[in-house]
Amino acid sequence: MTGPSGVGIGWRPEITGFVAELPGLRFVEVVAEGVPASGPLPLGLAQLRERAVTVVPHGVRLNLGGAEPVESARVAHLATVAQRLDAPLVSEHIAFVRAGGLEAGHLLPLPRSREAVDAVCANVARAQAELPVPIALEPIAALLDWPDDELDEADFLTEILDRTGALLLLDVANVHANARNRGADPLALLDRLPLERIAYAHVAGGAEHGGFYHDTHTDPVPKAVLELVGALCARRRPPALLLERDGHYPPAAELRAELDALAAAAGFPAVT
Repeated sequence: MTGPSGVGIGWRPEITGFVAELPGLRFVEVVAEGVPASGPLPLGLAQLRERAVTVVPHGVRLNLGGAEPVESARVAHLATVAQRLDAPLVSEHIAFVRAGGLEAGHLLPLPRSREAVDAVCANVARAQAELPVPIALEPIAALLDWPDDELDEADFLTEILDRTGALLLLDVANVHANARNRGADPLALLDRLPLERIAYAHVAGGAEHGGFYHDTHTDPVPKAVLELVGALCARRRPPALLLERDGHYPPAAELRAELDALAAAAGFPAVT
């Protein structure tokens, strides 16, 4: 199995035709919960696999940061999807999405505490025991920090990665958003993360609202995020970069321009 490489894009049913026409495309990412465990694959994904395009399942519902043990059925679905797509790895978020049977409907930030580290590591271990491939963990964008944080972001992430042996899915847009909202330096975080553990990186757009930067995935990638991609690649270029777009899809020419800008910022071949 070939790992993600070069510039990719998040596969969504709404843009399946656009994705199919990208001549240099080598990998995509798909929301794992949107892929059935049996029956025909979505036509666009099946066609990409026929072209030997790598497809990475990206989970959003495992609840790795929850205090309750991760649900075996959800891990089993992720494992089945990985096998169906012949995926080299899967990815999920360092976040919680449910508690006490209630669904938040969002990826929520964890307190950066020792207790939270233990909870994440235990749930990652439970998932790893059932998954047929490695897992990459993605830190999320957050509008707030919990008052009982015991660790800064770099130490929190590094301890989780060290204890689990998991890979890192670094979202460059999240790094920008968190630094912007905390008044911190995003380069300082890059300098302290184990960049050699990155499996691939996300890039997405966002917008300023009410004094905060929101990681919307529905706006163009801002210049500051592209510059941060360049700074990351100057330190250690990830094997692959993926453009996320989850709505308000622009005309095809604008999407191709975003992919070209991402390739140029990272020094990767264009896929358009």
